[in-house]
Order: sequence, then structure tokens, then C-alpha cells
Amino acid sequence: MRAAALSYGERVVWQHLDLDVRPGEFLAVLGPNGAGKTSFVRALLGQRPLSAGTLTVLGRPPRNGSRHIGYVPQQAALSAQAMVRARDLVRFGIDGHAFGPRPRAGAVRRRVDEVLASVGATAYADVPVGLLSGGERQRVRIGQALATDPRILLCDEPLLSLDLHHQRTVTELVDARRRSHGTAVVFVTHEINPVLGLVDRVLYLARGGHRVGAPDEVLTSESLTLLYGTQVDVVRVRGRVVVVGAPDEVARPPHHPEPPHGARP
Repeated sequence: MRAAALSYGERVVWQHLDLDVRPGEFLAVLGPNGAGKTSFVRALLGQRPLSAGTLTVLGRPPRNGSRHIGYVPQQAALSAQAMVRARDLVRFGIDGHAFGPRPRAGAVRRRVDEVLASVGATAYADVPVGLLSGGERQRVRIGQALATDPRILLCDEPLLSLDLHHQRTVTELVDARRRSHGTAVVFVTHEINPVLGLVDRVLYLARGGHRVGAPDEVLTSESLTLLYGTQVDVVRVRGRVVVVGAPDEVARPPHHPEPPHGARP
């Protein structure tokens, strides 16, 4: 991504963004509501064109439906999928977007079983998704995203509405995948603390600016004060990041107010 910008009409969401994500890297994407985190993911998926600059994914322009990209969406209403079994949801990740000849049924069943086992979801493989807990559904969604053995895993707020135990389970699954397969991880989150020990770099988006760097470089009082254009204090308490005085507090779960326009990096 070079000199990348994304706008909605007259509103610039983010701009002047230069970023490379390396194989096996864990990149956390942080920022308040409205800062463009989900739009960033959609751009990588080929669902939202840039307003300026260039973007390539695995050396090519992004393409919606690529088998090389696994996607874990935000938790959403299950009205259309409530009675779909967990194994069916994973199978959709294998052949639900395919064109041309479909994989052989036996091979697909074996792959589905392998994926369900890898995310610890075998016990409820035949249970309708609507009857699963939030943590169980996220296991299945991660399995669906990993079904095609992707080289990049995009996770859009996968920890929303999960308790601490299930947050830990989800982050451990994602981290195990990137360590075992060298899969690059782009992890959008409001809550940095569950992944703080796993993150290689942070992309912090705020209206009017951004910062990219190691967590110890980005999550500092000086960095966030400059980004937000107002005094921000960052303290660490028993290994947890706590942000004081910011319009958006990165160490607190969602629903944050919009920050003021910050300084452009």
C-alpha cells in the first residue's frame, strides 16, 4: 500500500498511508468508531476501491473472493444462517464462492473435519450455528476463514461480545495459525490488551491521521497526543495498556465517541 487514501464523498477517512504487511506478521488495527478500520479491511478484500494511491495483495490488485485471503467478519445477526450447521458454514468457506468444477464431496468432507478439529469445534460440528455461544461461533468462523489455507487472515473485530476466556481462545487460535503457517494477520480491534503480547506492529487510525509502528512506539503519550491533537496519557498497569484523556480509549471495549481531528503524520 503506497500513498493510499480512502474517502466517502468530501470526507477523507484516511490518507497518505504507506504500509507493507509481511508473511507471519501480526498487525493490530486500532482506532475509534468512524476512523476507517473496517473500510481498511474492505479495501484489502477488494470490496472498496481506494480514492488515491496503490494497493496490491500478494502482488496483485485486491480481488473479492480470493482463496488466498481468509476473512473473519464482525459478529452479526444470524437470521439467514441460524439453522445452518457449523460444518456447513465451514464448507461454504471451501466451495461457497467457487466457480467451475467443485471439489469432490469426499475431499471436502475430510477438509471440513480437519478444519473443525483444528479450531476445536468437532464436538458441535452438526449443531445449528444459531444455537452456539458467541465463542463457539467465532471458532467456526475462524475455521471457515482458514478452510482454503489462506496466506492472509483478516479479522474484523473478532473479540466483540466475547468474555475474557473466549477472547483468549480466539486470539490463541489466530496466533497459532500465523506461527505454524506463516500467515499474515490483520486484526481489527477496539481492545488491544488481549492481543498486546502477540502484536508485531500497530496501525492506529484516527480521523485526520495515523501511526504505524511497534506497540511500544505507537501506544505512548507522545504519539497519541500528536495524533489526536489533545493531551493523552498512556500508562501500563500490570502489563495492560490504559489510555487516559483521549477521546477514544484503546484499552476499553467498544462504543467510543469520535475524536477531534488530529495532526497528520
